[in-house]
Amino acid sequence: MHTPEQRAALIASIRALPDQLAETVAAWSDAQLDYCPAPGEWCARQVVHHVADSHMNAYIRTKLALSEDTPTVKPYDQNAWAEMSDSQVIPIEESLLIIEALHARWAVLWEHMTDEQYARAYYHPGSGMTVTLDDQLADYSEHGLNHIEQIARIAREQGWA
Repeated sequence: MHTPEQRAALIASIRALPDQLAETVAAWSDAQLDYCPAPGEWCARQVVHHVADSHMNAYIRTKLALSEDTPTVKPYDQNAWAEMSDSQVIPIEESLLIIEALHARWAVLWEHMTDEQYARAYYHPGSGMTVTLDDQLADYSEHGLNHIEQIARIAREQGWA
């Protein structure tokens, strides 16, 4: 289990992610957002929409774990979701708004959880793992930062940064 201080830092990261992500892509044109760095890799537009999709799923999993005894969550095919039209066509601002509102709610939820609640868990059949909410907090704090770095790497490799 994380200490209260460690959790506070992870929650601060969850709170900061929306602004950090928006700042990372703020000056990008549609052509830059749609640039695919390699076959089979996502463009920045897909990455932004993926963060919204992934974190919405994670938020729901948090709520399920808080309200049910070790629920089994439904995995989803993130690559299939990234290929759907809403991940390829709509402006990233739509997902940035979702991420902003979602993270505001999620941070408040995290801040008010007890140690007993952080110990609650869900079962993920795709990974075969039981995930505590304490571990989920750390995982999703890192998840967002990893995708910001993925987008920043595209910019560096293309000389846009």
